Amino acid sequence: MTKLRSVERTAGDDLRARVHFCADTGQIWLHEHRMLLVHAEAQASLRKELIDTLGRERAQGLLTRMGYASGVRDAELARTRAQNSSDIEAFMTGPQLHTLEGIVRVTPVKLELDRVTGKFYGEFLWENSWEGQWHRHYYGIHSDPVCWTQIGYACGYTSAFMGRTILYKEVECTGAGHNNCRIVGKPMEEWEDAAEQMRFFTPESIADQLFELQTQVVQLRATIGEKEALPGDMVGSSPGFRAAYGLLKQAAGSQIAVLLLGETGVGKEMFARCLHDSGPRRERPFVAINCAAIPHDLVEAELFGVEKGAYTGALVSRHGRFERADGGSLFLDEIGDLPLPAQGKLLRVLQEGEIERLGDQKTRKVNVRMIAAANGDLHRLVREGKFRSDLYYRLNAYQIEIPPLRERKEDISPLAKRFLQKYSAIHGKKLRGFTDKAKRALLNYAWPGNIRELQNMVERGVILAPGGTRIEATHLFSPCADEHAREFSLGMNGSLDVHRWDTGKNLCEAVFNGCMTLEQLEVMLLETAIDKARGNLSSAARMLGLTRPQFAYRLKRLHEDEQSRSQIALVTSTDPSADRS
Repeated sequence: MTKLRSVERTAGDDLRARVHFCADTGQIWLHEHRMLLVHAEAQASLRKELIDTLGRERAQGLLTRMGYASGVRDAELARTRAQNSSDIEAFMTGPQLHTLEGIVRVTPVKLELDRVTGKFYGEFLWENSWEGQWHRHYYGIHSDPVCWTQIGYACGYTSAFMGRTILYKEVECTGAGHNNCRIVGKPMEEWEDAAEQMRFFTPESIADQLFELQTQVVQLRATIGEKEALPGDMVGSSPGFRAAYGLLKQAAGSQIAVLLLGETGVGKEMFARCLHDSGPRRERPFVAINCAAIPHDLVEAELFGVEKGAYTGALVSRHGRFERADGGSLFLDEIGDLPLPAQGKLLRVLQEGEIERLGDQKTRKVNVRMIAAANGDLHRLVREGKFRSDLYYRLNAYQIEIPPLRERKEDISPLAKRFLQKYSAIHGKKLRGFTDKAKRALLNYAWPGNIRELQNMVERGVILAPGGTRIEATHLFSPCADEHAREFSLGMNGSLDVHRWDTGKNLCEAVFNGCMTLEQLEVMLLETAIDKARGNLSSAARMLGLTRPQFAYRLKRLHEDEQSRSQIALVTSTDPSADRS
């Protein structure tokens, strides 16, 4: 008993150090999980309303399952501590958390456990149970124990910790007239009435029906005005994504050439495949080629095919991508990297619908729908003479711009869930999702690599996270990743790190010490934002939390100040009588 109390005190000190209050953002964090500080009376009022509305038995089941879910969540923290402590010390995390969270003061009376053999017996004293006290306040003394949420927590926590079902029963309860509560826990099969108790952990059919009906109503509302749901690989509900997808659906039934624009990794090939699969050519081939990945002297052979003997090494005749895609769709990614000679031949194919293989004089008819994509400014390439204007206008007949992921914040969570499901199946792992801190880090990260980067990051998290746990922020972001990006996602915007201002302090010291002026600092922020946004002032303004007019005003003012200083310097250097003091 003395040893258990010593372990209890040590565990309590360690857990209190893991609780962080952030007054700036209004958030409370326990390790990587967000917590809430709720009025006990308000919680008790909600509990009473559930009992009065659903009836005692249904409310007991609902509250028991709610406590069970909370216990399972806290067991994750206990498992991380088990790596550096004994089973007893790690297990006491749960009772200490229950105490620290203000639910009930937990004192161990007897505890025997062995995770290897699955042996468990636990007896605990509960003092100051909020649930028992408030139930007694509203309903008086009850004939049966009433600390349903707390019992659910104990069962969920211990079952998750032990890796087998552990069932607790409340043998004494303040709600039943006792001075304190007392619980006993052991494996389910050791209880004679286990089946009777376990029914509270299974959702009732009426609740399932209500939730199912509610889900159907939400889905129906979301699909009003839509002819069909999104294809399986297309995930998104943000306005930018919906606008791009809407344009794609309108073009699906036609034969018009489509130009997809967007940064690297935004999913241009996925859009192209969706366009093909949604149109009348869906049963025919979809052929994709990355123009930037093919040497310039081989591009024409890849696109249009080659005849035997056309050049040294051409030992057999070979079909090009156009012939392979005949009747279907051809997707040319990174079309801005196509050499000028190949551009001329491509234009003829689009206009005449016929090709000539390299080294052949015979023309061949092809029926191909053209889908092109570029991550740069094709119009700029036209001005620089690197891209044919006639080909540009031919391809640009129907343009769809796919927004970057940083402008699709609403889509990050569903995309991450989709990738989690995919890679959990591929790697044979069962994971419970993402921690609160990991979710916030995903939402706050700038995503320079867009959806492709998110996909790779989630796969990394799936590989690193232990089975049965949640992916943490440290599993997602590589230690070798850019430190500024890690800071941006986990510290400054996440408001989870008490040292989040360290980098900012260095900049402040540079200004205070005269190494940099405040104006220089502002110029650096504005110019960096413009670089990251690739010259798009609206995107640069959003990065800094400004409107576009505010951003343009600051930029103009700084340029005017710079011109004024240059003129003063010129006058001073040419006029000997100018004041140089």
